[in-house]
Amino acid sequence: MTITVLVADDHPVVRAGIVALLGLEADLQVVGEANDGHEAVRLHEELGPDVLLTDLRMPGLDGADATTAIVRRAPGAAVLVLTTYDTDSDILRAVEAGARGYLLKDSGADVIAAGVRAAARGETVLAPTVAARLMSRVRAPTGPQLTARETDVLRGVAEGWSNAEIGRRLFIGEATVKTHLLRVFSKLDVDDRTRAVVVASRLGFL
Repeated sequence: MTITVLVADDHPVVRAGIVALLGLEADLQVVGEANDGHEAVRLHEELGPDVLLTDLRMPGLDGADATTAIVRRAPGAAVLVLTTYDTDSDILRAVEAGARGYLLKDSGADVIAAGVRAAARGETVLAPTVAARLMSRVRAPTGPQLTARETDVLRGVAEGWSNAEIGRRLFIGEATVKTHLLRVFSKLDVDDRTRAVVVASRLGFL
């Protein structure tokens, strides 16, 4: 059985390499390419691939937010993140968004291909270092903990976006943005946006 794949990555050369890699596998077929999250969401709806293989940090709509939008529309969608980033906040954002797996770009070609197949079967796929980080978070959470959405909102603040723009980009209401910010202020023990960004950066949330 052929597994259809949509590849999303904002770097053309990297994307071409991934497409070429998957093209060597007889049972994998790349049916589309996206250069950002918005295009990934649109093409996923148009093409209905078995697996979306996506980078995490892309301009406009990133991989985690694209995953959220796709899984909201198609709850059974298989999304596999392939990225260079393995920080706790990045991993949690992707997993909480609904990604079925998280691999790093330094993984071998066979690992990536096997990951696509596993995601298509409905299995969870995690790079060893990613699995270790998740287990560490589960076993010994320390200090204030921000949810993935709170981190998303705070990233928007760090970019200088208004509450209205954050809401528009995250597909949530402006009132919801304010609620998330109030919770962030409380958790970080701060009382303004600038201080929240400074403290969150120091704690490794951004």
